[in-house]
Amino acid sequence: MQAQHIMKRDVITVKNTDTVKTVVEKFIQYGISGLPVIDDNDHIIGYISDGDIMRFIGKHKDIMINTFDYMAVIKDQDEYEVRAQKLLELNVMEVAKTSVLKIAYREKVENIAAILGKKHIKKLPVERDGKLVGIISRGDVIRESFRSLL
Repeated sequence: MQAQHIMKRDVITVKNTDTVKTVVEKFIQYGISGLPVIDDNDHIIGYISDGDIMRFIGKHKDIMINTFDYMAVIKDQDEYEVRAQKLLELNVMEVAKTSVLKIAYREKVENIAAILGKKHIKKLPVERDGKLVGIISRGDVIRESFRSLL
């Protein structure tokens, strides 16, 4: 069995010109937690997940700067709601990961399972001829791998 046999073909995406607000709206609308970022030619250029967003809105540690002349502490003073609002206005590429694991259209399912398990990721975009054509989740692999065995 190959990626093409189990992938979901209707992939929810965002463009590299979208804001994080668009991402969050799609998370809410479709009940998802991550999606590929594509350019105008459907090339996968990033991936943004709920974890990426959490890192931005969470309280950041204070930074201490120590030089020969003085010591300063830079505090994360923005309130949670302020950080969240600022995040919504950012371009998606300021938050998304640009190093994206992706798999080929004809990749074998056992290789897909190994990647998902080893890398501890939830989904893998599928590409053909350099373009996004589908997405596979851990659940897709489990369901299709064991459907005929049960």
